[in-house]
Amino acid sequence: MSKVFRKTYKFASITSVSIAVILSVINGIYFLINESFHLWFWILEFTVIFIISFFIIQYRVENFIYKRIKKIYDDVSLLEKSALGPQKITTDMETLTKEVELFARNKKLEIEALKIREGYRREFTGNVSHELKTPLFTVQGYIETLINGAANDEKLRKKYLERASKGVERLIFIIKDLDMITKLEVGELSLKKEKFNIIELIKNVFELLEMKASKNDILFTFDKQYTKPILVKADKDRIQQVLSNLIVNSIKYGRTNGTTEISIENLIMNKILIRVTDNGEGIHNEKIPRLFERFYRIDKSGSRAEGGSGLGLSIVKHILDAHNEKIYVESQIGIGSEFSFTLEKVK
Repeated sequence: MSKVFRKTYKFASITSVSIAVILSVINGIYFLINESFHLWFWILEFTVIFIISFFIIQYRVENFIYKRIKKIYDDVSLLEKSALGPQKITTDMETLTKEVELFARNKKLEIEALKIREGYRREFTGNVSHELKTPLFTVQGYIETLINGAANDEKLRKKYLERASKGVERLIFIIKDLDMITKLEVGELSLKKEKFNIIELIKNVFELLEMKASKNDILFTFDKQYTKPILVKADKDRIQQVLSNLIVNSIKYGRTNGTTEISIENLIMNKILIRVTDNGEGIHNEKIPRLFERFYRIDKSGSRAEGGSGLGLSIVKHILDAHNEKIYVESQIGIGSEFSFTLEKVK
């Protein structure tokens, strides 16, 4: 807010005129009484008194305001010290009032934003703690049981070790996802862009997730038969991760005997739009803006039972941001959800 204030001489002018008039009238009366009044001398006297009064009053007022207002500015960090000098201090209280009101509004907005961030921070910390605590306690419980005598039973030992191993795998999975997001945010995870057929990649992802989908009797399908390859330029491994995370979510929140459909639409400027659509439970509108936050879950209880790190959509958003691409969400409760994202198409 390093704005140059409007300078005003109104206060000094009116005060100086008043002083000059009063003193000149007093002197004029004195000279009239002594019968030595001269108009030219009275005008000269008035002018000299006005000029001297004006400069003294203007200097004193500016200096007075500067010292006190500067302390206020320094205390509240309204301006950088280097941005505030005597030449920028105004004696116009209207201008000063507007500046203070603007400062107050800006600080109020900053405080509200900080409160929102603090709420997100607390929620994020709680979510991280929960996600790490659950598998850690699971592993700890199985190991303690083995130490306390269960290790002597071969079948029980194998069973508990396998479960502890799954807990460790989940911990590693969460930590790897967190590490990836951090690298994407700071730009340390470089992208290896190449040309590839997006249709072939989608089919590969379908094959990888076929067994997972079959547990819920969910059918993978395209909106139509794509006979020709569609070439795009992107990091193939990262886009496979985007597709995998979106399709896994469609399975997780899809209905039994439902479908996950992929469609590809040509856009302008050599772009394509890839849609991942399910006919699952849908998402409430108020929850959509927070879908891409770390560990944010639509269903606080059921989704954890499905496993996963809770970072899938956050990773999707970061990968697409790194590609300078966009992702969109549309959903209706009881009808289903559609996640769509853009990619650069090769001519």
